[in-house]
Amino acid sequence: MGWHFYRPEDGHGLPHDPFKAIVTPRPIGWISTVDAEGRPNLAPYSFFNALSSRPPILGFASEGRKDTLANIEATGEFVFNLATGPLAAAVSLTSRTVAADVDEMALAGLAAAPCRIVRAPRVAASPAALECRLIEVHRITDLSGQPTDHRLVIGQVVGVHIARDYLRDGLFDTAAAAPLARCGYVADYAVADRILSVPRED
Repeated sequence: MGWHFYRPEDGHGLPHDPFKAIVTPRPIGWISTVDAEGRPNLAPYSFFNALSSRPPILGFASEGRKDTLANIEATGEFVFNLATGPLAAAVSLTSRTVAADVDEMALAGLAAAPCRIVRAPRVAASPAALECRLIEVHRITDLSGQPTDHRLVIGQVVGVHIARDYLRDGLFDTAAAAPLARCGYVADYAVADRILSVPRED
């Protein structure tokens, strides 16, 4: 079996950058915020994941200074809404670049629901939502120490919403929720609607 090797700084020599297709599937951080005036914003981020369970910490990277980042810096709060297969079209719509005063939830035909602790609304149709408060925004640097235009946003979960329809014997039914994940190129997604149980030896 032959191998295609490249150094990222030299270019990949392929029709499209394979990096995002190799590190996959990636959970989608569907982040809702409000600005200083209380205007809502909703946007998906594919460089996203849970970073810690105790305390529960989430992180996502913003490539460039976007409205979500500006809102979080202004308010210190955000909400993660679970993106799912049935909501895939809405997730895609909320990725559009629009003016800061445009309500992406309304644009995508989504109803908003209030949160308990933070000011930002959550997506009512999402099976789960995590209210978060900002811990830090870290500017990402490269190997030479040069700052990039990317920021890592880290927040702690302070409130959890779970639709009761997705609780089975006290457990969140991930397969029923059908989380949506990014899979590489522009329109590629996966849906986690089947769980593989592999026994673990302690």
